Amino acid sequence: MTLLKRSLAAASAALVSLSLAACAGGSSSSQTSADNPYDLQEPGTLRAGTLTDAPPNVFVKDGKFTGFDNDLLTAVAGKLGLKVEFVGTEFSSLLAQVKTGKFDVGSSSISITEARKKTVDFTNRYDFGFLGLDVPKGSSLTSFDQLPGKRVVVVQGTVQDDYATRENLNPVRVPDYNAALNQLRAGTADAWITPAEIGEKTAGDSGGKVLAVAKQLDPGGIAYAVAPGNDKLRAALDQGIDAVVADGTWAKLQKQYYPSREIPADFKPGSGSAAAQ
Repeated sequence: MTLLKRSLAAASAALVSLSLAACAGGSSSSQTSADNPYDLQEPGTLRAGTLTDAPPNVFVKDGKFTGFDNDLLTAVAGKLGLKVEFVGTEFSSLLAQVKTGKFDVGSSSISITEARKKTVDFTNRYDFGFLGLDVPKGSSLTSFDQLPGKRVVVVQGTVQDDYATRENLNPVRVPDYNAALNQLRAGTADAWITPAEIGEKTAGDSGGKVLAVAKQLDPGGIAYAVAPGNDKLRAALDQGIDAVVADGTWAKLQKQYYPSREIPADFKPGSGSAAAQ
């Protein structure tokens, strides 16, 4: 074989090799996409950032993450053929952790606000909420309009923090619900603005040392948070929410965790297309 022929043969072999590699790479990429259509950190597993200390919404019991939000998310994930891995964190950092991809989803009774939409995307609403007001036993406070001039504690980054800031209450900000409760117990705060259900549960468990004295509707609604731009995961979760509304799971969990709570007449969970059973 002449030098020219040998050079042409080598070049041809190199082109074939590159073509095969490209085809293999394309096949691998396609397979990866098929195995992980929602761009999860681990295919088949929804990694959820949540809290450990906020019953009845999200908490740990007997070593297991549970609560209305987490049990509902587990049911939603099941409709999508996914399992859920819950990881405890602080609310003040949760949305940033979802945005940066540490978690696939945030589950923590997250109220939808315009400010938060700048950090994460939200599913359709799956719940509604009220702002609550907890005070120590013996307090004369009975309403939100009495809070100006009082020492008010909130969990940092929550919608309660937003409310207190908007109302110029100059709140004391703490990282979690236990820290807020400790402020009341120690007498270093006059009042704690809570998610109402959490505030009522805390008061009920306090043996009369903490009282839930007022609540008012949070207009934004509550949803799961996903990373900006992950539209496939957000849309899938929306479909899952509608599915658990339609099969009665949503109503069952409502009765389990909020047995005495009335559902506002104009509230429809999910897209609103599925009638709650």
